[in-house]
Amino acid sequence: MAERILTGIPVSVGIAVGKAYFLNRNRFSSAPRQTVEEALVPQERVRLEKAFEDAASELQRIRANIPLELKEHGAIIDSHLMILSDRKFREMAIGHVVDTKLNAEWALEKAVDDLAQLFEAIEDEYIRERIQDIRLVAERIRSSLSGLESEPKPMQHRMILLAHDLSPADTIELEVNKIMAFATSMGGKTSHAGILARSLQIPAVVGTEGLESEVQDGALIILDGFHGRILVEPSERELAEYTDLKYRFETYQGETIRKCHYPEETIDGFRVEVLANIELFEEVTAVIDNGGEGVGLFRTEYSYMNRKTFPTEDELTEQYMDLASILAPAKVVIRTLDLGADKIMPMIGSLEETNPAMGLRAIRFCLAHQQIFKTQLRAILRAGVLGNVSIMFPMISGLQELREALGIYRKVQDELRLEGTAFRSDIPVGIMVELPGAVMMADILAREVDFFSIGTNDLIQYCLGIDRTNKHVSYLYQPLHPGILRSIKYVVDAGHRAGISVSLCGEVAADPYCIPILLGMQIDSISLNPQAIPGIKHIIRQTTMEECKDLLRAVLRSSTVAENNQLVRKMIFERFPEELMFYTSLLDEDGQGRIGQRKRT
Repeated sequence: MAERILTGIPVSVGIAVGKAYFLNRNRFSSAPRQTVEEALVPQERVRLEKAFEDAASELQRIRANIPLELKEHGAIIDSHLMILSDRKFREMAIGHVVDTKLNAEWALEKAVDDLAQLFEAIEDEYIRERIQDIRLVAERIRSSLSGLESEPKPMQHRMILLAHDLSPADTIELEVNKIMAFATSMGGKTSHAGILARSLQIPAVVGTEGLESEVQDGALIILDGFHGRILVEPSERELAEYTDLKYRFETYQGETIRKCHYPEETIDGFRVEVLANIELFEEVTAVIDNGGEGVGLFRTEYSYMNRKTFPTEDELTEQYMDLASILAPAKVVIRTLDLGADKIMPMIGSLEETNPAMGLRAIRFCLAHQQIFKTQLRAILRAGVLGNVSIMFPMISGLQELREALGIYRKVQDELRLEGTAFRSDIPVGIMVELPGAVMMADILAREVDFFSIGTNDLIQYCLGIDRTNKHVSYLYQPLHPGILRSIKYVVDAGHRAGISVSLCGEVAADPYCIPILLGMQIDSISLNPQAIPGIKHIIRQTTMEECKDLLRAVLRSSTVAENNQLVRKMIFERFPEELMFYTSLLDEDGQGRIGQRKRT
């Protein structure tokens, strides 16, 4: 057995076996707290300001030398440059030097801690995790303050890269083709390290406990990107087992990717669109490479982050047109801003809310801040001239709210028309159905829009009244709850009766256990993370509608989650054992993944 087994969050699937290479350039202990004499405070302030400037110069140098295979990650480096130029961040750090008469290193760390407290109150995981970007930038400033060499030592061979945290700039300075896998101490599911690993299609684990204290440079390790494990100095038996698993996965992956551009239809000819959820332009390559038919959910929040001002209409138009043109003629569904006033940016100001999940967020925020909403609508309509763009409103709760949003949308059209600005007037408009109230109003809402997209992550949360990030109740996050399945079926049927298409996004769309049920409902499209597309399409192509409808009828007759789990597991284990070797499911009970479960069958 391995000397140690560390656990973290799996963010990119696969197995890597190799020697550990620790990127220790940014491994700093807590900054020393040292008093600075009154007369030397201006000098300390200048030292800190110079460190900000030096860090910016270093990032600009790296930005100018991005290798071709990582060009798409330039925007993330730009976001780090924006953090460095953020006046508030800089003033907070300098303020601690001036006010407390303490050293620059401590002042910088204190400013980051203050910002971290603000980010911790943010509900949205993606936004909350952006504090890691600020920490990465701060580490670069600390490197400048300390005068340490910033360039990492060169890698001599292909190795597994370990780090406290990892930015694209770190990776760019290394030779990408020598990195077999990533593991970091920090980060979550939406960290840039994960996005980077998925775009490079190498395994990765983030948020690994004990990584820095338990792994030495040069140690032999196995990185398991399926289950988020790192085996340090594994045994011969473990090496043999994981080497075999690695071989089988690469063979399976090669097969699914080779066929990922085949039509998405069942054996008996039922066709379902398989689209991608993305939030960064950098992910477009993964959509195309993995056989996505387009983008079913483009989250637009990133364009509003790490900025001192709101993006202009022209900036947004350019972004949306770049995205639409590179994917054309494939569809691109742009979701309007889905942020709350409490978690947005300094230019809005903070809004105290005791329960932000049910507060002023998504379409409610846009209706309360109509100028922000109108600017985004104008940009989407202008990008619509390319012919493949759709608009989607998040978190619609009822007819009045929808009509208010549509009223603003039509006013924006009138304004563009009067100005003589080119736009597409018949751009498809849809809504996300993710609230129980919207489910029950689906037949009425369907008369007003061109499509539905069922947002299962929030729908399950709101229907079952649970916070899935709360460890005390997260076990109740049950996609096969009879109430959830009936809600989805009700929305699909209501949409089809009204003659509109119904899509589904959220984690359910990427779960092999749920796919046959969705097919049985005759869902029109599913939208999921790009990396999951080849495997899900592989399942679709091996399925018949007859068996999917049989399974759907059975689960709709049942009255408990346990019975549904049993019905679905039986069908999936019998029909798709190969897929279950490599992909986790929302239905996993022990979090140990498919290897153990298959042995039990």
